[in-house]
Amino acid sequence: MASSPCDDSVRIEKNIGDNLTDKNDNKENDSNIVLQVESTETPLDEFEDNSKVPHLSYWKIFVLFLDFGIHAWGGPVAQIALIKERLVTKGQWISHARFNRVYGVYQILPGPEATELCMFFGFLAGRGRIGGLLGGLGFIIPGFLLILLFSFIYVKIGLNNIYFNASFRALQPIVAAMVLRAVHKIGEHSFLSHRNKNFNYWLFGLAILSAIQSALNLNFLLTLAVCGIAFMFIDRKMYWLGLFVFVLEFIGFGIYIKFKGLPSPLSTGIGIAKEIPDAGHIFALGLLAGSLSFGGAYTTIPFLQVEAVTIGKWMLKQTFLDAIAIGQILPSPLVMFSTFIGYWGGYVFGGHGWAVLEALLISIGILAPCFFFTIMGHHILEKLVRNKFLSGFFDGITGSVVGIIAVTALDLLKFSITNIAILKNVPPEKRDLVAAQHSSVAAVLYVLSLAALYSFKKSIVPLLLVIFGAIAGQFLFVVDELNN
Repeated sequence: MASSPCDDSVRIEKNIGDNLTDKNDNKENDSNIVLQVESTETPLDEFEDNSKVPHLSYWKIFVLFLDFGIHAWGGPVAQIALIKERLVTKGQWISHARFNRVYGVYQILPGPEATELCMFFGFLAGRGRIGGLLGGLGFIIPGFLLILLFSFIYVKIGLNNIYFNASFRALQPIVAAMVLRAVHKIGEHSFLSHRNKNFNYWLFGLAILSAIQSALNLNFLLTLAVCGIAFMFIDRKMYWLGLFVFVLEFIGFGIYIKFKGLPSPLSTGIGIAKEIPDAGHIFALGLLAGSLSFGGAYTTIPFLQVEAVTIGKWMLKQTFLDAIAIGQILPSPLVMFSTFIGYWGGYVFGGHGWAVLEALLISIGILAPCFFFTIMGHHILEKLVRNKFLSGFFDGITGSVVGIIAVTALDLLKFSITNIAILKNVPPEKRDLVAAQHSSVAAVLYVLSLAALYSFKKSIVPLLLVIFGAIAGQFLFVVDELNN
């Protein structure tokens, strides 16, 4: 490139800073997340200067990021703000410009950004890959252990407890609202051109196309591959080649319909853990979801749901929603709700012993791409995402994922309002009336949650909604054959 490192750092400081601020909704309402623009000129070697990074022992690196993991409340926004505040603003390990540039790379690659940042700083402090590995492990272990504990409690107590079920019944529309809000948040940065940070209508069109294909039960992997490859050409202004990729897909889809009819919902996934969620298949499920987590943890939801709920049928949809709620409550990367998915699969397969093993395996699988990319080294990652064709491929996938999540969000909305599983103890003659009452209450909870998520910009709002929802459920949804 013709521009100097100084010019690059100032431009990246502004563009990625604006991007992160937009993603977190409103910089005036959360000063911890605001990226500070440096007024002084950046040194020419700023992106190579590690002189202020302390050289820590492996044990100290692990303990440092274990502390981050213990305080990882409020989701990825709050987690990233905490890391930046303590290591960049106060600790001054690296400059704000370099932090922005590093964060910009991790936004493009699959995996939870907060975990990747912990690995990056562990890599610097430990002078190598072992330090990065320990930084990532320290950050995720507290959340993993807590979700493992909550999974055991849920399976052991919650299945037949009316009070436990009442709280989670209230949480289902709240979680559905969070997923829909996430579609908007992810879209705010996924539809921006990586060249000039302006809204890109092609990426928005890819999201709409992906939503339509998801509604038609077209396989997720095919949708992502086609959108990624097509945008590689479109981004380079090779429009005819990009459109040709779509034409080939439409022709193939038409041939499939002619001979086999419209695809069933089972066609959306690949059936990795179909019917029998054994250890090997659960690990593969995590690896698939982790490899496709472009745009953040919410992008894993469609892939895990279709495999565990739609194809495998070893998890009910209300249980899947409960898993997301548990992930919101605890201090952990949101993607760790997959630990609950693995625990449930293992329990279905062979009891609590298998449950612990498969919870560990799915967690390893879903985080493996994140660890692999980060430990490769940041210089390699920058070359990867700055490659013109590859960056277009990543952008195309990220844009199309938004459409897939949108369809999943609407499906979860419908289910969270109409779910009547909690009414199994209600006499049949009263079930319709109670179901109508519960659906009305759930719809109100959904609307109020969505209003709160849009009205209040603090990162702690989702956590508060989950806590208040669990309490409200005791007054709204406690149901048995005696009080009905």
